[in-house]
Amino acid sequence: MCFAWNTDVRRCEAIRRSIAVVNQKGGVGKTTTAVNLAAGLALAGNPTLLVDLDPQGNATTGLGVKKEGLYPTIYHVLLGNEPAHKAMVGTSIAPLRLLPSDIDLVGAEIELVGLERREYRLRDALATEGDGAEYVIIDCPPSLGLLTINALVAADRVLVPLQCEFYALEGLAHLVKTIKLVRERLNAGLAILGIVLTMFDGRTSLALQIRDEVHRYFPGDIFETVIPRNIRLSEAPSHGRPVMLHDVRSSGAIAYLELAKEVLQHE
Repeated sequence: MCFAWNTDVRRCEAIRRSIAVVNQKGGVGKTTTAVNLAAGLALAGNPTLLVDLDPQGNATTGLGVKKEGLYPTIYHVLLGNEPAHKAMVGTSIAPLRLLPSDIDLVGAEIELVGLERREYRLRDALATEGDGAEYVIIDCPPSLGLLTINALVAADRVLVPLQCEFYALEGLAHLVKTIKLVRERLNAGLAILGIVLTMFDGRTSLALQIRDEVHRYFPGDIFETVIPRNIRLSEAPSHGRPVMLHDVRSSGAIAYLELAKEVLQHE
């Protein structure tokens, strides 16, 4: 994948890492993780692109971008109507740019079916018209449909947010199988970067039990950083800011900065 951070100078620079944040189960902190990991990487001085591939567009509003009348978006990019760099917008963190989404993306699952290279649309768009980043973070919808497949084909690593609750491991096994199939058929370089435990409450025995089970079934694939339940994490999206800009001293902000540090150390 080639990118040029300055659109006036079309240099071809390989990104260090393209990371799809995936979990087919909703409500596990996926978008929160995508937004705040991207923010953490950018605050560390790394030009970063956040791709909102979820029709709900929560990552878009979470960064303070209004969806009303927004054009173009990732929807137009995937269908080939507009180049990716034209759809990208700036954020309150200078090194962080956003490729936004809105409800129009709902139709993409159907419209992409009849197109050539339907699984490669995101990869092709970023490769030919990227606006340059050392890191690309892709926030996926809570499903394993064609949009998520596009993310897995465009990415070289997968980060899985996992809520410490009863059904967590059920969905994780299915996701791992999907990643394996994509690696075999569409993207040989795809690998799991790691699993991050989210919404963790160490006061409950269930959370501790799930944590131990995940470590038992996926040894070596778990990030040391654990994301706690934190009111500041819940508040930040309503202010259109990553949690670091909302309350940098909160436990949620500290945790996501630590997660960004771990991701950087994977290089």
